[in-house]
Amino acid sequence: MKTQTSPTAQDLMNRDVRTIAPDMHLVDIVAFLQKHKLSNAPVTQKEGNQQRLLGFISEGDCLECLANELFYGNPSPVQTAETIMKRHPTCVTPATDIFTLTSIFMSHQFRHLPVVEGPMLIGIVSRRDILRSLDKYYRKWSETRDHERFPVDMREIMNLRFLVGK
Repeated sequence: MKTQTSPTAQDLMNRDVRTIAPDMHLVDIVAFLQKHKLSNAPVTQKEGNQQRLLGFISEGDCLECLANELFYGNPSPVQTAETIMKRHPTCVTPATDIFTLTSIFMSHQFRHLPVVEGPMLIGIVSRRDILRSLDKYYRKWSETRDHERFPVDMREIMNLRFLVGK
């Protein structure tokens, strides 16, 4: 049975990522997410022509901050992306394979994952991207595989699943 190469984050990621500046105010972040129909966005700082990933902000983070400010009567200074964001988000490398990506998405209930090279953001991959690619991969595999049932070599699968790019 011939094995096909599995797709990686580099094959699936969106390179045109809408980002938030660390000094953006909460109300502007909410407007930004709504305008672009995003559920979350990376917070980045421009360094030359690259974007350094600082954190990640979700609709849930904004909901929490808005509700707290309304309920408690603005007890804190003005909220910005830097004060709201989740620091040190889970990231993947461009070489991360689709099975590892699937495992991360399923284990943590993420909707998006930043793709980084070092500290620099180079793209973002979503659950929808993974589902679309897995479906395509499965259909191609179904068409090309032998019709006889062969036992799966679990050692081979485990090696694929836990190898994350350098």
